[in-house]
Amino acid sequence: MSKMDEVDLVQANVLAAGANKKSVRVVNGFGSLMGSKGMVEMDSKAFKEASQMEEILKRDQEDKDRYAGKKHISEQPWTLNNWHKHLNWLNMILVVFIPSIGWYLAFSGKAKMNPKTIAFAFLYYAMGGASITAGYHRLWSHRSFSARWPLRLFFAIFGCANVEGSIKWWGHGHRLHHRYTDTYRDPYDARRGLWFSHMGWMLLKPNPKYRARADIEDLTDDWIVRFQHRHYILLMAFTAFILPSLVCGYFFNDYFGGFVYAGLIRVFCIQQATFCINSMAHYIGDQPFDDRRTPRDNWLTALVTFGEGYHNFHHEFPTDYRNAIKWYQYDPTKVIIYTSSLIGLSFDLKKFSQNAIQQALVQQQQKKLDRKRSHLNWGPQLTDLPVWDKQDFLREVNERKGLVVISGIVHDVSGYIAEHPGGETLIQSALGKDATRAFNGGVYRHSNAAHNVLATMRVAVVKDGQEAAIKFAARRGEVYKTAKAE
Repeated sequence: MSKMDEVDLVQANVLAAGANKKSVRVVNGFGSLMGSKGMVEMDSKAFKEASQMEEILKRDQEDKDRYAGKKHISEQPWTLNNWHKHLNWLNMILVVFIPSIGWYLAFSGKAKMNPKTIAFAFLYYAMGGASITAGYHRLWSHRSFSARWPLRLFFAIFGCANVEGSIKWWGHGHRLHHRYTDTYRDPYDARRGLWFSHMGWMLLKPNPKYRARADIEDLTDDWIVRFQHRHYILLMAFTAFILPSLVCGYFFNDYFGGFVYAGLIRVFCIQQATFCINSMAHYIGDQPFDDRRTPRDNWLTALVTFGEGYHNFHHEFPTDYRNAIKWYQYDPTKVIIYTSSLIGLSFDLKKFSQNAIQQALVQQQQKKLDRKRSHLNWGPQLTDLPVWDKQDFLREVNERKGLVVISGIVHDVSGYIAEHPGGETLIQSALGKDATRAFNGGVYRHSNAAHNVLATMRVAVVKDGQEAAIKFAARRGEVYKTAKAE
């Protein structure tokens, strides 16, 4: 039979990155928020004639050539002269400096705490949080369900209020995270430490040699995503700061409190909660489905992140609209999506089959058992033992007084005679003989523990008893091929 054609890996990666598609790039007019303007500034005629990926890949190559002879700033040590070059100053302003102003105004007493304003801040926090988890994440990044335009527009508008970037920017980065989890091309690579995966990845300039792409044509095909990306800065400023100020001012006569508590501090809190998905969900908790990568399940992280804490499940089943699959696990995002489907705002909610989920659970449980098993003495394998005929056995019996045959396996019980629960006399009566029937219920019906202890005493297999030996070993989970099967 001739060798089958293999998948062309280069072409497969081109498809995964969307480099084969001819699509005009959607650009906002103010540069990329929480990124760099260089990522979106090429809004030229070239995009009308060539795919956006051709331009992006061309720029990637230019970056590689530029830094071929020198180290990028991210690869250089921090010094008093270059520390400022390591930082992404736009993100420093958005994520560190602006929230710091909010906390200063709150703790200094310059912004009074109006209970009604605080209550609205919590409500607005929930609206923004759901727009990230249900909208940015499960709807757009993973397509775990479909939504009609009113719900998509809600998620897009109030997603801006969190100052976490546009759907297009956020979704692309998150798809890279799933495609390259725990590698240098993972934007928030957990292997680089808790601080890096939490905030450092945004506050530091990324190394261009690890730039990667994911196919997001489905995102740019959505008119709501395009609208939000083009007008993101204005929408962000209005929904994050102006709108909460106006609402609190109009209803509670607290414009300034609305700006500080429902604006600045709320943005800080929702950002930190979202960042916990990248950091804490890769450090704290269990790995019931797979432990080859860092994602973990943890109820505390779920509590902070609107249900996104069951991250080990999510990375195994990314298109499932749920993160929590048990009734008692906290996942309000799942409830929001399901409830919206009942009133017709969402549909095509995707779930992996229970069989596939159980398979992953059992495989991981088996892996853990195998790991524990490997640290125990289970006795030598039958295939590693010498094969004795009757003459070999009789010759060995003359030299070694503790040999006994049970189910085709020769055991040396000399060191166990005094420990035998049935007494020394009983076991001495079996020395040099076949004690199969006595061991298998003729005198005692021995326990699993007895089988395990006996297995550590194996020294040989009887030539004509190999089939019986295989059946005997199978009682404790050992698997061997019989001579016929071979």
